[in-house]
Amino acid sequence: MSTGSNFKNQGMDKHKKLTIGLFGFGVVGEGLYKVLHQTPSLNATIKKVCIKNSNKKRDAPKSLFTIDKNELLNDIEINVIVEVINESGAAFEIVSTALKNKKAVISASKKMIAEHLTELLELQKETRMPFLYEAAAGASIPIIRNLEEYYDNDLLHSMRAIVNGSTNFILTKMFEENLDYEQALLLAKQLGFAETDASLDVEGYDAKNKWSFLLTHAYGIITNQLVFRGIQNIDKHDAIIAKEKGFEIKLVAQAKKLSDGKVAAFVLPQFVKHDDPLSFVKNEYNGVVVESAFADKQFFYGKGAGSFPTASAILSDLSALRYQYKYEYKKLYHHLPHELTNDFYVSVYVSFNDNEDVPKENFVSLNEWHAGEKRKYMIGILPFSELKENGWWKENNVSLILMPDGIIEKRELKKSGVNAIDEMQMMAI
Repeated sequence: MSTGSNFKNQGMDKHKKLTIGLFGFGVVGEGLYKVLHQTPSLNATIKKVCIKNSNKKRDAPKSLFTIDKNELLNDIEINVIVEVINESGAAFEIVSTALKNKKAVISASKKMIAEHLTELLELQKETRMPFLYEAAAGASIPIIRNLEEYYDNDLLHSMRAIVNGSTNFILTKMFEENLDYEQALLLAKQLGFAETDASLDVEGYDAKNKWSFLLTHAYGIITNQLVFRGIQNIDKHDAIIAKEKGFEIKLVAQAKKLSDGKVAAFVLPQFVKHDDPLSFVKNEYNGVVVESAFADKQFFYGKGAGSFPTASAILSDLSALRYQYKYEYKKLYHHLPHELTNDFYVSVYVSFNDNEDVPKENFVSLNEWHAGEKRKYMIGILPFSELKENGWWKENNVSLILMPDGIIEKRELKKSGVNAIDEMQMMAI
């Protein structure tokens, strides 16, 4: 996708002024307002901010605010719309209208982008206007720009990431301070790392949404139907077992290119080894490990949420607009897009209370089992399609955690054989 003349005619170059219409003045919006006051060299100012509640007291001049979205969308002086609101439907309406009105757009709304990516791609083609969203995944970590530019022609073998700071904070506290899930969640809310309604975070929706469009930049894959699970069923007992085995528990989004050229991708809790770069990602921080043919393994680390870290990503996108920068979606448009597959196996740890809650017969092999007084667990190999097609692993307080190096190809399974526990032993679980 080449730079369109309409964008140049807007005067977007390094000498021109960026006049911003901002939607939302919460943690991120106010952070951007403050950051822009500290970066006069960018020559960017917020002309108007659209908000929902005009009576709320804010640390900015009252004349800056309006509740009328059209004051921003129809103002010909405003050449950039920055959207940082939480409502997916309203965000899409703002973004699509702004693009049609020939305004560049910057967004931090991961849910909106994941749900409307196909439409947003068409709008970018149609309007030839930039739509940037580095702040939507990883906040201060510049992963999208790197996938677009640095890994343009490098062959990506795999990508693993912690992309939700709330869940990572909770798991850190469960592991390092022996808190149970509810205690850790309460602490996350008290410290502002989790919303009052934290379901989008802890149930994995937020990480899944981010991963869906990161897959587009990495592999040219367009999907919002990934297999995913959050941390809501992780038990304190699971953290104890992890420690005994020398692991930590993280919510990991991952994608791996298999030998047939197709891509395995999902978001699941995972045991990680202490020498895994992701084990160093604590509390509200995010991390991404990218492995490629030429650059080998690289690790990106930074704050994944918060006022200034997210504002820094928006600031980077604003700066990029001066050079008429657009996402080219190179792996989608300039290369042959990859295809998702469910035809592989996963090595998993499963803990549960009742034997009847886990269909042992659906495992290819059972390599380890333990029956405690209150909690039981087993480690074995499942076809990934079992997770795709059946829901037992999300029900009845069952906890499923991927083992380290948990993706197993068919050919690897055949080479290693299976170490199945015999029927009598299975009955004892």
